[in-house]
Amino acid sequence: MKLPIIEGLIKYKDEKNKRFHMPGHKGKNLLKDISKLIPEIDVTEVDGTDNLHDPKGIIKESEKLASKTFNSDKTYYCINGTTAGIHASIMASAKPKEKILIQRNCHRSVYNAVILGDLEPLYIYPEFDEDNNILLGVKPEDIEDKLKKHRDIKAVVITYPTYYGICCDIKKIADIVHKYEKILIVDEAHGAHLKFNERLPISAMDAGADISIQSTHKTLPAFTQSSMIHLKNKRINTKRLESLISMHQSTSPSYILMSSLDYARGYMKENGEKLLDNLLNDIMRITNELNNIKGVKVFNEKSLKNGFSLDKTKLLVSLSDLNITGKELENILRYEYNIQLEMADLYYGLFYLTVCDSKSDLERIISVLKDLSNKDNKKKIKSLVKYFKPIKEKSMKEAFYSDKKYVKLTESKGKISSDFIIPYPPGIPLVCPGEFITKDILEYIIYLIDNDIKVLGINNGNVQILI
Repeated sequence: MKLPIIEGLIKYKDEKNKRFHMPGHKGKNLLKDISKLIPEIDVTEVDGTDNLHDPKGIIKESEKLASKTFNSDKTYYCINGTTAGIHASIMASAKPKEKILIQRNCHRSVYNAVILGDLEPLYIYPEFDEDNNILLGVKPEDIEDKLKKHRDIKAVVITYPTYYGICCDIKKIADIVHKYEKILIVDEAHGAHLKFNERLPISAMDAGADISIQSTHKTLPAFTQSSMIHLKNKRINTKRLESLISMHQSTSPSYILMSSLDYARGYMKENGEKLLDNLLNDIMRITNELNNIKGVKVFNEKSLKNGFSLDKTKLLVSLSDLNITGKELENILRYEYNIQLEMADLYYGLFYLTVCDSKSDLERIISVLKDLSNKDNKKKIKSLVKYFKPIKEKSMKEAFYSDKKYVKLTESKGKISSDFIIPYPPGIPLVCPGEFITKDILEYIIYLIDNDIKVLGINNGNVQILI
């Protein structure tokens, strides 16, 4: 019997790679109390198991415990991932044709919510750190400028922390958004752990956000696709939100995923502060050691501009001084050292660290990068500004549903894209439907592809444009 997915997963398991990637449990036996019950607990809505779409029993009790833990007025379990939570939250905050303000380097799910909800997006652009080749966050004053000019904006959507661990001044942003009586929605997919240690940046709920959506599976020990939606204060129509959460979730929700949300919350409430203290101490120590290795650079808070902070559990390492790109670093670690990173771009490799990483796991990072410091790639890394302000011609929804055709990527300059063009990871669109593919953007896309960065929206060298 041919079972390609199972066979592939067993092969990956048997390689015994060090997993510096999500999910947060890192493939270790932390969830053994749940996993040993599979498939017995893979059930449906029968007497005694409750119903996610109308919880009155064990699910309601678990969600109440999560609400108390994460300091929300109400918490909803989301087993279709943070994507479904973002869709529901945005569509609950603005009606069709209404305006929302979006941090331009947000995840593709935010843009999909714009299409699904037929909304009009306005953008705030993040700071770009040219010295370190990294996007930072958005500035509170930029948000206030937009809210002053566009009084009809209904909600503001920001990403906190970013995939790279960059955190903006979310407390100040929340104060500004609420001064203008708007709703603050936070994509906190990479920040479910922030609540559990004061040495980390403040959590979105504690900072005053109206809604935060967390990928519990990313930084906490939960199974992939397990997320939570946290709601605070009364600016959002709760009934509408609940209807949309139900609409965007499966009518056959996985009790295996819900049980892992229950476990992750309980485990972190009991152990999170101490475990994160230990992890942060280890990260501080290895960061100091790594920065003393020739050619190795770890991005840290000293590199940040005022107004931004860093989630130190996102260990960003650059070997650009050795002329090794982030993608080359990822490939070297994967195929020569059995280490799998979370993601890599042109400049950085991301080690995604959680409470399930051991001291020996972190020591392995030091020994391997010491080894790599003796290598020198003769190919120079071309420095390109990797962030653009695209020119919009049509609305996203209009472009998405318009007639379209494929043309060669090399012939797409000046054309209007009818699809998203997204380097992946991190899943942030370079171009959205309805935007022009400019000369600079085209050159950058080609450069990414030439450097082995996967770009979604490019099919066999072709791209979709409007007819």
